[in-house]
Amino acid sequence: MLELDLLNLVEKIQNRKAEAQTIELKAAHEGCPTKLYDTLSSFSNQDDGGIIIFGLDEQQDYSAVGVYDVQDLIKHVAEQCNQMHPKVRAMFTICDIEGKHVVSAEIPSMDITDRPCYYEGKGRNRGSYIRVGEADEPMTEYEIYSYEAFRRKYEDETHPVERADINDLDESRVTSYITTLKDGKPNLSQMPDSRILDLMSIVREGKPTLAGAMLFCPYPQAFFPQLGIIAARQLSDEIPANTDGERFQDNERIEGPLPDQLRDAMYFIRRNMRTKTSISPQTGERSDVPEYPIAAIREIVLNALIHRDYSIHTQGKPIRLRFLSDRLVISNPGGLYGRLTLDQLGHVQPDTRNPVIATTMEVLKLTENRHSGIPTIRRLMSEAGLPEPLFENRHGEFRVTLFASSAHESPNGADSTDKMDTAPTTRLDAATKRQAVLEFCSTPRTRNQIAEHLGINSTTYAISRYVQPLVQEGLLRLSLPDKPSSRNQTYQAVQ
Repeated sequence: MLELDLLNLVEKIQNRKAEAQTIELKAAHEGCPTKLYDTLSSFSNQDDGGIIIFGLDEQQDYSAVGVYDVQDLIKHVAEQCNQMHPKVRAMFTICDIEGKHVVSAEIPSMDITDRPCYYEGKGRNRGSYIRVGEADEPMTEYEIYSYEAFRRKYEDETHPVERADINDLDESRVTSYITTLKDGKPNLSQMPDSRILDLMSIVREGKPTLAGAMLFCPYPQAFFPQLGIIAARQLSDEIPANTDGERFQDNERIEGPLPDQLRDAMYFIRRNMRTKTSISPQTGERSDVPEYPIAAIREIVLNALIHRDYSIHTQGKPIRLRFLSDRLVISNPGGLYGRLTLDQLGHVQPDTRNPVIATTMEVLKLTENRHSGIPTIRRLMSEAGLPEPLFENRHGEFRVTLFASSAHESPNGADSTDKMDTAPTTRLDAATKRQAVLEFCSTPRTRNQIAEHLGINSTTYAISRYVQPLVQEGLLRLSLPDKPSSRNQTYQAVQ
């Protein structure tokens, strides 16, 4: 960071009077803070890293109070960085504000294979932190495990189910699968079926694997009671009981093997899908338009079933499908896997968390397994004249939200409680905001700057809804096209 950049950042913080996801303030005018470990850990463990600014005091209206001694501060901060595992390599910048020294320490993001970064004095389980808004919170056991699982390539789906027996597999389903699998594969066709099941990780050590049970057991919930889908159309977004004590217009627990869950989920969706009748002014013909593109929802449900986390940490958590007044929300346990970030979603080939399930579903002709689901969802929503889908990755959960109409767009995005401002806006508002982004980006702008300019609290929503479509249309360009998730990424209008 250049000195001028630090001056501009301080001015922005003072105007906003708040910290941020990537900004932490420390007064440090009376000495070096002695416990920076939580922030060093949380910034290192997020994709955008973060910046600690010393010499600004929140208690004095964010005024510059200066640091006690620049060289001693840098020395002690560096010492704390060296007590992290892996060691943190901070980059320092110094500027003068009204004769007082303000110092920034840029904390780079750790590579995902090195996460979690933690304070050695507390150990991995107690010294790993994650940034939540303006706070540093201890990582959960599952969040720590998810990094370990990717680094060591754990295969949770291939663990044998101890209580199950090979006879628990549906013989007709297994026979059909093997027959399809052998088609066009002469070498595989010569092998015994038992050997094929072992090679394909459907059976291991004489017992069905988790993948085998979820794909071919008639009722895998006997072994994993929560590995299903909870589907509901709520009477209210707040889920209050009505006068009869009812909370849902429709509510169903969807169980069975994965192919059956997909089928039954689509039954539920079609049953609860609202339709709008349209009369053509030219022909007078009537047509029914569904609330959401059915094929887009199928892709989301399919992705949830295939790519959810099946580890022991999430086996008590079902997939959730909720129809609300103006949107459909589908969430599954397990955030994005591996190096994939939200910015890259649908643009790069991701690591696959459950390759056995993904490959078997392809053999069963339920999916193409070509990583085309996200682009298809976006395209279908666009063709239906509906807002861009919102993808969120947070706290071990991946969530997709489809909005029923741009007339119900939330100026603040979707927050963590799914409450939305339902003040109606028009399609012209959306077009105006697109134009506002292009005009604002006549010079390079960051994600946070764009969201703030649009008056949208959720940066993720602002980028997904307005910026990414402009990038895809070639109207905005990235300063770092090879690093779309970089915290230094900026967007500029193409002249």
